[in-house]
Amino acid sequence: MTTTLEGITPGSNHTPSKRLSLGQGFSAWFRKHLAWIALGTLLAALVTFLAINSVAGATDSRRLSARNPAPDGAMAAAEILGRNGVSVTPTDTFEDTLEALSAKDEATVLLFDAQGFLDRSQLEEVTAAADRVVVVTPRLRTLNGLDQGIRPGGVVPEATQAIEPGCDQEDAKAAGRVSAQGSVFSGPVVCYPTGEGGPGLYAASADERVIVLGSRELLDNQHLAIEGNAALALRTLGNNADLVWYIPGVGDISASNSNPTLNELAPRWLAFAGPWLGFVALLVIAWRGRRMGPLVFEPLPVVVKAAETAEGRARLYQDSRAVGRAAENLRAGTLSRLARHFNLGADATPEAVVDATARHVAGAAHEVRLVLIDFKPESEGQLVQWAQQIERIEQEATAR
Repeated sequence: MTTTLEGITPGSNHTPSKRLSLGQGFSAWFRKHLAWIALGTLLAALVTFLAINSVAGATDSRRLSARNPAPDGAMAAAEILGRNGVSVTPTDTFEDTLEALSAKDEATVLLFDAQGFLDRSQLEEVTAAADRVVVVTPRLRTLNGLDQGIRPGGVVPEATQAIEPGCDQEDAKAAGRVSAQGSVFSGPVVCYPTGEGGPGLYAASADERVIVLGSRELLDNQHLAIEGNAALALRTLGNNADLVWYIPGVGDISASNSNPTLNELAPRWLAFAGPWLGFVALLVIAWRGRRMGPLVFEPLPVVVKAAETAEGRARLYQDSRAVGRAAENLRAGTLSRLARHFNLGADATPEAVVDATARHVAGAAHEVRLVLIDFKPESEGQLVQWAQQIERIEQEATAR
């Protein structure tokens, strides 16, 4: 006896139904474990990134690092020096720097201690072990530790586009003018001064064993190709076959280099007088606090009339006998109101205001100028008379 069901062909193994059931089960499992799948994918991506980054080579994100390819790094200068026969050794600690210098006969040290981590004794050791020390944008603490007669002298004016060498130093003359913003220094040898005979962007000791560069832009990747920046940087750093590129860190701070505590700074007598002064201060607080009474609340803001403010300022000028200051304020206010009345603009000069006013008053131009600009009262009486004169001129000029 053969039995067939409707919708099922004899000999079929129900494959479409089984596939549909498996698909629904996988969708339910995927939705249930979606969070773990996303976390696993993120972890796998992180591991892949770290592996690729380690294979690509270690980089350093610190400013002016020889391993930093970013705009504020200095990998370009280090790579160029390396391709031209200079062995560049980046170091991060004071011990590694001394070890690298001890293995070399004559070496140049590039020191970029932006935070001033090294003390005087450490700077003396580095200077003694190196043939030349090039310090970039040092702090006053670092300059004092070097003790080479180099002192800070201000900053490069913001509008300065390029600076000429202005000295007979060989490297500076060969590099020509440079373009950089930063600090200027004075010393035995000064190049790239911002003014005639003033401090410059490049300063060196008398024997030129210690050189100070006042700007990171002379070395960083972003500005290296501008003007003669690259020539100056490469000639300054490449005078020896070995270059130690040293950027100190927090670990280089000397253990004895700690700030004094308040107990160490305070005089000895304060240990005896301090408690007594504190007790007296408490007595004064209790005494005066009781006399002042409760606080009185007043709604804020308090509106003060402009006339009261002007009168109060005038009384202050009168008490201090500031005749000149009061006259300058009156003069400035009058010229400002006249310039606004004649639509001369905010940048109108006093001479332009005088010319416009003279065309609207009866007096001559030189008389108007004498009153509005040249006259300077020396006493309170002269101030009052002069104030009346400029008020009459302003009223006559604005009435026409």
